[in-house]
Order: sequence, then C-alpha cells, then structure tokens
Amino acid sequence: MKYFTRPVKIGDIVIGGGAPIVVQSMTTTKTFEVEATVNQVDRLEKAGCEIIRVAVPDLESAKALEYIKEEIKIPLVADVHFRPSLALAALDHDIDKIRINPGTIRDLKKVKEIVLKAKEKNIPIRIGVNSGSLHPKYKGVENGLPQALVSSVLEYAQFFEDLDFTQIVISVKSSSVMETIEANQILAEKTKYPLHLGITEAGTLLSGSIKSSVGMGVLLFQGIGDTIRVSLAADPVEEVEVAHKILSALGLRNRGPEIIACPTCGRSEINLIPVAVEVEQKLSGLTAPLKIAVMGCEVNGPGEAREADIGVAGGKNGGLLFKKGKIIKKLSPKQMVPSLVEEAKRLAAGSKKEGRD
Repeated sequence: MKYFTRPVKIGDIVIGGGAPIVVQSMTTTKTFEVEATVNQVDRLEKAGCEIIRVAVPDLESAKALEYIKEEIKIPLVADVHFRPSLALAALDHDIDKIRINPGTIRDLKKVKEIVLKAKEKNIPIRIGVNSGSLHPKYKGVENGLPQALVSSVLEYAQFFEDLDFTQIVISVKSSSVMETIEANQILAEKTKYPLHLGITEAGTLLSGSIKSSVGMGVLLFQGIGDTIRVSLAADPVEEVEVAHKILSALGLRNRGPEIIACPTCGRSEINLIPVAVEVEQKLSGLTAPLKIAVMGCEVNGPGEAREADIGVAGGKNGGLLFKKGKIIKKLSPKQMVPSLVEEAKRLAAGSKKEGRD
C-alpha cells in the first residue's frame, strides 16, 4: 500500500504526489563560510543528495544564503530555530524551502509573519516537530509521545491552512525508532501532506545507520514517506550513501552498485573481507545500479555470482569471473579485484549510454 500525498515542489524537485523518494542531507559547515559550504554541497550532490539543508543560527548565515544559492545546483533549504527574525531574513533570499519548528518559536504571531512572507515569496515550509523540542503543552498528551508529536504538527498545519498556505511538508521525529514509526503511522492516516522521514540524532555511522534503516525501512515498506534524511554523527556524504542503500534494499530506487558478499566462514579459501571492501571503495563513484558479487567458496559462490551482473567466486588458487551468468575467465588472486572493477566500470558505461541509471 502506498499513502499518496499531495505534491510540493522544492526548486525543480517534487516531493509527494507519487514522485520517487527524495534523498536529503544537511551541511556540517558554518553556513556563513560560503566556499566551504558550497564545496560540501558539491560533494553531497555527487554522492546523490537531491535537496540540501543549511543551518541559519545567525544573521551572517542568513545573508550567506544568497551566495550559496548562486553556486549550487540542488534545491537549498534554510533551517531556522527559535529566532523568527532569522526566518524572515532567510526568506528575503532565493531559497527553495524553509524548515521551522513552531514549537521553538512559540509566538504564533511571529509564526504568522513567517507563513505570510513564505506565501508571498511562494516558498514551501517544512513543519518539523521533534521529541526534544516539543511544546510543553503537548508533554502530557494521552497515548504518549507519538500522539503528542502528531497532535502538535497537525495543529500547526491547521494554523497554516487558516492562513491559506498549503505548500507544506511535515516531519515528526524522535531518537526512538519505535516512537518515530508509530508517530508517522498515525500521521499518514491523518494528513495528505508529504512526509519527511528520519530518526533524529540517530547516532554514529554504525548505530545511526542501523536505527535509520530499521525505522525508515519499516515506514517506507508500508508506503509511508516521500523524502528521507539519515541523521548521522558522521560525514554527511555517509548519510546520503546510507539513504540510497536503504531505498535500494527496498527496491524503491536504485543508485550505484549493490555488493553481494558472503559473510565468510571456515569454507572460505580467500581472505574475502578486504577484497569486498576494496571492490566497494573502487566502485563508490558509479551511479549505475549494478549487482556485483564477491564470493569466497564453492557453496554459495558460483550460484550467487551467476545471479549478479558481474562477480567473482574465489578459491584457493584464484577465482572465476562471471558476467550475466557466464564464466568470462579464470583469475589469479592478484587479478580478482582489478578484473572485477574493470568489467564493472565497462558495464556501468554501457548502462549509462542506454539511459538505465
């Protein structure tokens, strides 16, 4: 089942309305350091980021938005908390969306000013409500935090609608996977606005990736969610790569190679782990959705390699290179990685010419 939501256009990207799930990230640079911020956005775009958000904690950062926007290709979102004056300042520039949490602003008169200015400028707003910044009046809501998050964000959405503003994206997040899942399940039944998914403050690369994959994976499998951000205490490029792997694992979007590698056991005749890691690293820049197998023994190796677009199955004295189910050649141990990488790049080039990636 897919929960269809109304489309909202962010620059030249559409969120909701049946459009593909959009991958977002957020810069870690000081926004007023324009060159550093633009360089990071360029890295993120190459990794597959489609919308970028920057923090606006001061007026200097708000003023920098104009210059950042001129230098980047993907839609730019300003993220503002607490100070409504900064939201109004951000809206003076050619941004593509603004993210606010009315619960951190509190004064609805100021929120109204922001909404009316966004309406005048035709700039969408994401209403983001997180468990850590929930308005105190919702802390004691019956049925716990998930219902509190939903009640809060829907009240703000209604406030926006009463001002005849409907270019809205909604998000409700918690650092708890289960609370985030429950809140978004409730929300999906109650609104047609596109939903931005994420597990806030998810953690480091390993733990945060696992929490994000479980939480967002459950929701996306249920047809809930229109855009995602994996929040990690890591290089934001890692956020983008994990996001694409989540979407690929669910068959929702395919970007870049999928590495199939056996977990290794006592039957393995090669040191498979560094081989698989090296292959993944050397193919990290590819965008073609190839299935690449790196297998270590005769039990799963030949069968899995034959199912892949390209793959190797290793043995004590070398390995076999498979392509589309057929053996291409035998390889010495030193040839395995170079030959596999070379053939994968050749396949990717052919895929790009045919317009499949």
